[in-house]
Amino acid sequence: MSALKGIIALIEVILVAVGLIPVTTEINYGGNKYQAPPITNPMYIVENGISDYCIATENNPEEALLTAAEELQTYIEKISGAKLACITEDELEDGQKAIILRSSANEDIAADGFSLRSDGNCLYITGDDDRGTLYGAYTFLEEYLGVRWFTPELEVVPESKDIVIDSAIDRIVEPSFSIRRNDTAGTNDAYRARTKMNVSFWKEMPDYGGALTYVLWDVTLDTLVPDALFAEHPEYFAMNPDGTRTTDHVCLSHPEVLPIAIENARNAILECERKTSDHIHIGQKDNSNYCHCEKCEALYEKHGSISAPTIIFTNNFADALDDEFPDFTFTFYAYGETDRPPTDPTLRCNANVVPVLCGLHKACRSHPLTECGAMDGIENETFEMQYGDPEPQVAQDFANWVKVADTTYIYDYTINFLNTAQFFSNFETMQSTMKYMHDIGITGYVYNCGDGHYAAFNELRNYLLTKLQWDVNCDVEYHMNDFLRAFYGEDAAPYIKEIIDIQTAYLRETGHSFDFDWHYQAGFIPLNICAKLDLLWQKALNADITDEQRFEVEVANLSWEYFKSNLFIGEYFFLNPFRLRANEELYDGFISHGLNRVSSFATIPEKSEIDFINRPYTWGK
Repeated sequence: MSALKGIIALIEVILVAVGLIPVTTEINYGGNKYQAPPITNPMYIVENGISDYCIATENNPEEALLTAAEELQTYIEKISGAKLACITEDELEDGQKAIILRSSANEDIAADGFSLRSDGNCLYITGDDDRGTLYGAYTFLEEYLGVRWFTPELEVVPESKDIVIDSAIDRIVEPSFSIRRNDTAGTNDAYRARTKMNVSFWKEMPDYGGALTYVLWDVTLDTLVPDALFAEHPEYFAMNPDGTRTTDHVCLSHPEVLPIAIENARNAILECERKTSDHIHIGQKDNSNYCHCEKCEALYEKHGSISAPTIIFTNNFADALDDEFPDFTFTFYAYGETDRPPTDPTLRCNANVVPVLCGLHKACRSHPLTECGAMDGIENETFEMQYGDPEPQVAQDFANWVKVADTTYIYDYTINFLNTAQFFSNFETMQSTMKYMHDIGITGYVYNCGDGHYAAFNELRNYLLTKLQWDVNCDVEYHMNDFLRAFYGEDAAPYIKEIIDIQTAYLRETGHSFDFDWHYQAGFIPLNICAKLDLLWQKALNADITDEQRFEVEVANLSWEYFKSNLFIGEYFFLNPFRLRANEELYDGFISHGLNRVSSFATIPEKSEIDFINRPYTWGK
């Protein structure tokens, strides 16, 4: 970035921040406009609280089909009061009306997909397999009957004496990503299935059609090549630039390392309690101390990327285990130093080897992935990082990974880990980013960091991500408003939505947002707009809503107060004699609402340990 270009960008930010450049707050959150399922010719499942329908499964149903039948029975009764009998197809009488659940469709439907068809007498929900049928039942409940599962604790079930659908439904529904994981706080097996997440890592979930589980996941090289070997064989481990060795990483080019890893993997597979687990992972430790030995350096040079030894190692690892475990998938992290794909077109991943792409943690979230992308020196608070105009390197890396692997998974974060209490400006770009990944051929999407981050609209973020993982073209704003009404209350929801729109717009115009960013300001908002936001928050807090909904509004408001305090805005102005008291009240608000951290990496200290002269972002250090 030229100095002149940076100065111009900074001047524009200043002019926006002081309100001299207007900012539109009309946000396009993306996706196709939602259309409710039409009812041209009514077909009553329940009429005036009475039903002559039953729920029929195929004969000798698997557990997931029984779950689907039970869930349909439960929620139809909750809605209408009518309890439909659950039977098998061989118990159906001629002409009997039924919701019929079948698996193993005799048509080309993608994994986890299903068809929904009605013929005026019966509704047929038919999955590619049992799990697909279960997902079809949940889609029917959600899209046609209005049931919602917003969080593991919050479901909304409408009440109506009539349940009516169109008599000629004819749809095939398939997921955008074949691999989907999003574990928000409090996730359980039922919530995973209801949001159509098919990855649990550690739980098999047979009642819900099973889930993708790993024998070994995340950081695994310390299990496959234990650090205990270092004492006798330091050559198995990474060489530092100065020639010393470190257990921070493994030397993947050393010929004796692969057999050790293979044997430990074989033992782990045979001893794994999850007998359906069919994935095993090559994951380096979370540092950048990769190997600088002569062999590894030669591979970097030959193939054009530090990822080369990892790809070669995982290919050989998979070849050695494939005969014994033919249905296994072997994944590896493209993370940190290994996140760039090789430039040598002859180096490809085996068909059963899958890179898990982690590069989004380097990408700006306030701007489109294909237009903005990564910053150099992201770990430093640099001028370029805050005001630069970076090349879309991450997007290009993803496109190049797809060229060297038949299957690719995304590992996403989508929250500022260093400031989890702060509004994270990615709502506008979620849909376009995920659609880009889908359109270039990314296969799976694993969101691994929704767990436990209870602040900054993260429940909303998790809900929207489940919708996008299933359908990258879904109407994000529709689902956003749907969630806000239920979670914060009908009367508060419009104010919360306007707040999100305003914050998204101004933070987009005045900075970049990253998953790991100490820039507590995250952007700048003119003082008159801050005053408008304060008023909107007060309206939301004073809205006619339930006590539970008001609590959630209070939690969300703490993120706004946190932002203001860090920037000395309003009652937190550094010359205000009551600023310390305001900070103390902010602290009390965090604790009383169950928020024990402002950063993912440290809990908030005891009150007696805090100097309230300091801004609250320091509570997380």
